Amino acid sequence: MEVIIRARGIGRGSGTGALLVTDAPLSFLGGVDPETGVVIDPDHPLHGRSVAGRVLAFPHGKGSTVGSYVIYGLARNGVAPAAIVNTEAEAIIAAGALIAGIPLVDRPERPIGELPDGAPATVDAGAGDIRVGDP
Repeated sequence: MEVIIRARGIGRGSGTGALLVTDAPLSFLGGVDPETGVVIDPDHPLHGRSVAGRVLAFPHGKGSTVGSYVIYGLARNGVAPAAIVNTEAEAIIAAGALIAGIPLVDRPERPIGELPDGAPATVDAGAGDIRVGDP
C-alpha cells in the first residue's frame, strides 16, 4: 500500500530509494564522506550508514556552508542521496541539493520521525509529494 505525503517542493525532479531516516540534524562537512557517501560523524545516529541512492530524511542541516559543496561532491562521485526530505530545509542543504540536482522537499505534512526507515519511497520535488510504500 502506498501513502502519499504532501510537502513543499524545492527544485525539480524525482528520486526513488529506500528511506534512511534520522531525527538528528546532519552536517555534510565532516559528517559525510564525499567519496563513499558514508556518514563518518561518530556521534551521529547514522554513523557507518551510506546515504548513496537513499531517500535521506532528516530535520535540517547544520554546520559550514561548505556542506553545499560536499553534497555536490557526493553527486559527482555517484554516491549522493536519490532525494532529500527535511523538516525545514535551510540554505546549506537547499543550495547543495540544487547544484547537485538532488530532489528536495521540506515541511512534510507528517513528522519525519513517522517515516518508516528502509521503506521504498519516491520524492517528486516538482509535485511536492513523498510516496512511501509499494503502489
